[in-house]
Amino acid sequence: MRAAAGAPTAAGAVPRPRSDSMAAMTGATDSTEASAGGSRSGAQAVERALLLLRLFDADRLDWSISELAAASGLSVSTTHRLAAALRAGGMLDQDPRTERYRLGGLAVALGRRADTALGLPRLVPQLERLAALTGESVNLGMRSGHHMVVLHHVPSSHPLRFDQQTGMRVPVHVSAMGRAVLSRAADLVQEVADLGELEVLNDRTRTGEALVADLREVRARGWAFNDEEREPGVRAIGVALPPGAGVPDGGVAVQGPTVRLTDQRVAELGPEVAAFVARL
Repeated sequence: MRAAAGAPTAAGAVPRPRSDSMAAMTGATDSTEASAGGSRSGAQAVERALLLLRLFDADRLDWSISELAAASGLSVSTTHRLAAALRAGGMLDQDPRTERYRLGGLAVALGRRADTALGLPRLVPQLERLAALTGESVNLGMRSGHHMVVLHHVPSSHPLRFDQQTGMRVPVHVSAMGRAVLSRAADLVQEVADLGELEVLNDRTRTGEALVADLREVRARGWAFNDEEREPGVRAIGVALPPGAGVPDGGVAVQGPTVRLTDQRVAELGPEVAAFVARL
């Protein structure tokens, strides 16, 4: 949370030859790789490449090879090979003066296409309206495995607010919009079990049976409530997006400091936010 005004607080076709960049990324020399081991090697390379790409966020826009290696846990040689392949493919760019890597033009183009595919140009004005109506910050997110990924953030007009950068990944069980999405599962007990061992961030974090019970309440009520379960002093109301909104496993959260989101204000806002999101 920031107190400074204005401060943000993806049969039968003819196989195509691999590009040199993909061959470098996978370490493969045979385009007809059929062995299970070779297939796993290629999948591992893709996973590692995605790991590197996720390191480029609002807090860190450029990296050296040694920094990427340290942050990812990969060897310097593997990191260098992957970065070179990503650069050749347009996903990364390299400053010729400093030799530091940054996201490339293809990443920008893909991001814009994803925005359009998910309907963000249509949803963003509505999210801005919700922020104006509530006076609090608003997030749009989409589930990705055990996390919610922030797709868009509208900051509150208040100097004291809680901001989250686009692209930020939040564990689904400590996210208001994440729990709203989880509550739609047919079998809540199995859904929670499938999450595996959950991180406990503080004494308010819900896991196991307590999380299942909370999800039942969310399902009956129509909105989720995060009561300082991840960030002290921050509360959030989360609602799952309706299927027609265009964002699969998506949700919206209204979040702010406890000094404004009092028990009474949360009780008022919860149904209002749920009704607003249902109309999206």
